[in-house]
Amino acid sequence: MRINSKVLLAVAVMPLLFTATAKAELNVFACEAEYGALAKAIAPSADVYSATTAMQDPHQVQARPSLIAKMRQADLVVCAGADLEIGWLPMLQMKAANPQVTSTDKGLFYAADQIDTLDKLTRVDRSMGDVHAKGNPHLHLDPQRMLTVAKALSVKMSELDPQNSNEYQQSFADFSQRWQAKIPQWQEQAKGLAGKKVIAYHSSFRYLFNWIGIEQVADLEPKPGLAPTSSHLASLLTRAEQGDVMAVIVASYQDERGAKWLGERANLPVVMLPMSVGGNEQSQDLFSLYDSLLSLLNGVK
Repeated sequence: MRINSKVLLAVAVMPLLFTATAKAELNVFACEAEYGALAKAIAPSADVYSATTAMQDPHQVQARPSLIAKMRQADLVVCAGADLEIGWLPMLQMKAANPQVTSTDKGLFYAADQIDTLDKLTRVDRSMGDVHAKGNPHLHLDPQRMLTVAKALSVKMSELDPQNSNEYQQSFADFSQRWQAKIPQWQEQAKGLAGKKVIAYHSSFRYLFNWIGIEQVADLEPKPGLAPTSSHLASLLTRAEQGDVMAVIVASYQDERGAKWLGERANLPVVMLPMSVGGNEQSQDLFSLYDSLLSLLNGVK
């Protein structure tokens, strides 16, 4: 009896196809580097792409062709939310025309939707500057809130890719165990920082300061999203001369010029903190990001 060679080929290929399907990678588009790092921690075999780096302002992103192509391929889009990406994400979604990632009912995930954000506003108008009615979106610098987000993200991944659910749940369990073991260590490191006062740029580190007890007594921006003016810097110098400010803080992507002007005249150290993973050489993942933040703050003399 002769067996059709095409049939033999099909039979031989079927197991390979099944294996490939079983190990299919989840395509994740992360709006910010911190969520790219979190997605990779929970889904090690996923193809994770970050639209921004810690050296970029996540409020301002261009809908470049490369970003459109990545979003078009995405099964899951993970963003901070709370309107942080309102200036660019809708345009990117429209141009990518990928219905999978236009709704949180499907493959769109907002971290801010999973937790209670700080600084919600009941009223917003243009005179207030670049503020967020839904609360401060930079929540990745609160370890407890970030753990809640991680759990919700593992559930979302399992919903989108049920055949690999075990991987996501196990990876989250490993992440959670390591993360919860680090929190007491970070709290111990931060003890000496409680009650300290700083002048900082924007509200980028609001959650970090809230968690460890640092008070931001003034903002380098006269209004959120506006560069420091000479008159505003003069008022900050008057505030700094009270003598209770520990340092002037800027994020890795922010312009240092105003901070340096103030630091020189007020005799205050200017500390650049990594805003996200990759914000300095030490911040290679979420764990080392926190390590670096606390080390830099504790190093202020």
